[in-house]
Amino acid sequence: MKTIYRLSLIIISLILLGCNNTSEETQSKENTNKNDISYTEEGLNFAMQTQKVLAKNLMNEIKTNGTVAAITFCSSKAYPLTDSMALVLDAQLKRVSDQARNPNNKANKQEAAYIAKSKELLGKGEIIKPQMTEVNGKMVGYYPILTNQLCLQCHGSQDEELKPETLSQIEGLYPNDKAIDYKVNELRGIWVVEMNKK
Repeated sequence: MKTIYRLSLIIISLILLGCNNTSEETQSKENTNKNDISYTEEGLNFAMQTQKVLAKNLMNEIKTNGTVAAITFCSSKAYPLTDSMALVLDAQLKRVSDQARNPNNKANKQEAAYIAKSKELLGKGEIIKPQMTEVNGKMVGYYPILTNQLCLQCHGSQDEELKPETLSQIEGLYPNDKAIDYKVNELRGIWVVEMNKK
């Protein structure tokens, strides 16, 4: 991922140098591109660090107490773990979806638009790229969360991966759940990382 962004920066720099234009406007655009890239990389790093902490704790819960207990674990521990990482990283972090399990994780209009566009790209076999924008003086990045086989224990099909006891636990904790019937390599949601502008 970092290589793609660095390569893009090199190409942009070569184009700007090839034009032999050293105006302040061109230099400003080049600096903006560099900043966007470093914000995008930093946000991705924050999302991946947080994902790693959540995954490690979730895997431990599954191994120790099983999938049903993992549903309860996610319900009670995912927010505190994410908030702890936000404090450590000095950023705001959240996971949202257009098919939320917890209504507090429902994507807003801008997040839902990115999700819809990303699903469209994924459906065409194209790569989903993170998006970085400035909102109210903060840098806000969107990073896709794709499903893998492990995810399907709690987010898969009612007829295949989800065991009846797991589905029962989900329905008990989340009566309005919309986060099932996923397959591997589908867009489950996104990380939203909000950082202070430097």
